[in-house]
Amino acid sequence: VQLVESGGGLVQAGGSLRLSCATSGFIFDDYAIGWFRQAPGKEREGVSCISFADGRTYYSDSVQGRFTISGDNAKNTVYLQMNSLKPEDTAVYYCAASLLLLNDPLDSRQYDYWGQGTQVTVSS
Repeated sequence: VQLVESGGGLVQAGGSLRLSCATSGFIFDDYAIGWFRQAPGKEREGVSCISFADGRTYYSDSVQGRFTISGDNAKNTVYLQMNSLKPEDTAVYYCAASLLLLNDPLDSRQYDYWGQGTQVTVSS
């Protein structure tokens, strides 16, 4: 099982980035894929999730209306389009896969496989 993030970088406040999470080694459609982030000195935070079982998407309050999660089943890839970026969005962003979401879809404890992360830095 492998998840590989890409698309991070340095952007000015108000700008946009699109993160990609390329997956392999499991049946993509059976899983939910989530995006999480962790800033220095802070706990890991759930950002967004897409469940391929029912097509639902979820967002944290902090990114609702600014970020959009989507998936490409043919490419086994999930994207996170991030618009109107703020300095407080600066963090390492991780994607993760969960076979069974029972409760809070943005609870990292429900995720089985993780990528290595990609840095997003938003300058003011």
